[in-house]
Amino acid sequence: MDLPPRAPTKMTVKDVRGAFPTVDVPDHAHYTIGTVILIVGITGTLGNFLVIYAFCRSRTLQKPANIFIINLAVSDFLMSITQSPVFFTNSLHKRWIFGEKGCELYAFCGALFGITSMITLMVIALDRYFVITKPLASVRVMSKKKALIILVGVWLYSLAWSLPPFFGWSAYVPEGLLTSCSWDYMTFTPSVRAYTMLLFCFVFFIPLIAIIYSYVFIFEAIKKANKSVQTFGCKHGNRELQKQYHRMKNEWKLAKIALIVILLYVISWSPYSVVALVAFAGYSHVLTPFMNSVPAVIAKASAIHNPIIYAITHPKYRTAIATYVPCLGFLLRVSPKESRSFSSYPSSRRTTITSQSSETSGLQKGKRRLSSISDSESVRKTLPIHIFNCRVIDFHRESSKVIIALDEMHYDVYDKNCEKGR
Repeated sequence: MDLPPRAPTKMTVKDVRGAFPTVDVPDHAHYTIGTVILIVGITGTLGNFLVIYAFCRSRTLQKPANIFIINLAVSDFLMSITQSPVFFTNSLHKRWIFGEKGCELYAFCGALFGITSMITLMVIALDRYFVITKPLASVRVMSKKKALIILVGVWLYSLAWSLPPFFGWSAYVPEGLLTSCSWDYMTFTPSVRAYTMLLFCFVFFIPLIAIIYSYVFIFEAIKKANKSVQTFGCKHGNRELQKQYHRMKNEWKLAKIALIVILLYVISWSPYSVVALVAFAGYSHVLTPFMNSVPAVIAKASAIHNPIIYAITHPKYRTAIATYVPCLGFLLRVSPKESRSFSSYPSSRRTTITSQSSETSGLQKGKRRLSSISDSESVRKTLPIHIFNCRVIDFHRESSKVIIALDEMHYDVYDKNCEKGR
């Protein structure tokens, strides 16, 4: 299959030996873009590898919600390692040197890992939405096994949108300065335009709408919970309600980190999206090779945002990195004392969990893991309540054994019979 010809746009395209042309631009343009993409590749590869390493080594970070973060790091890592070296090498040669099949494989990897990252960000936003607005339901629904099943679906969905160009629906062709490849969004034919529009709808616009929807309701839930604490908790001095609110605030901190990652990702891909939509509208003649190449580089740079943001804003991630990669502790401003306490935390927590497990033999299998409560005596002197959908629920009237606190996938359980004899 021959690659479709690309129309020259405001710069002279000259043929060379082989099937791939070059763009007549100054050499320093290729070298500048090559240098930038090399820095992006090294940063993205090392940074995302550290994210994967930290989350896999640290038991305290191995929760269902964090599995989605690991998947985002994996897709960004693969994006960096498959795109940047090839792009950099071609920039040195000032043309595509890996042949037609290499172009198709390169573009396929870029599409697959880029779509996977976008859909994973949508899943992270929806997960934060359920954890904050429907905490009890999210604990019952989400587990590591179900999180892995969701991720299998994410990869299959991404694969389904990356394969059509191999079968004649659009095509993978050189773009911009002709040193990288992408799907053909420049050719003005019904088939190519249909693929471009459906691709943007189902892998960019719809996920973006889902993300916006999730965070609108997250903001609303936090606002209502804050109002409940001010009017109910503070007025009546109810410590348990305030504790539940603080747990929600902690979830909100994680949601804010995810929101920053999502915003940067969307900002990175927006220029590329605009270029593709301009071509879709039939104005490809106004696009220069630079106008195609620079947005592509910015889009590929989205792979470096995840590790940088987690290194700055996620305290447990910083501590985990400092624990398992001590030479980075100084850069992350983590003291040796914090690293030692972090590394000893899982074993002490497992001891506490084991000692409590005998008291909860009547619970179903999914609720066997218990988290320790340091102020159990004070809790027994208060009425267990919980914020659920911004309503206060009295669990004493519901069952003998009640859930009074949620912390990710852990349950704190007390028997209301202990209230007798107070």
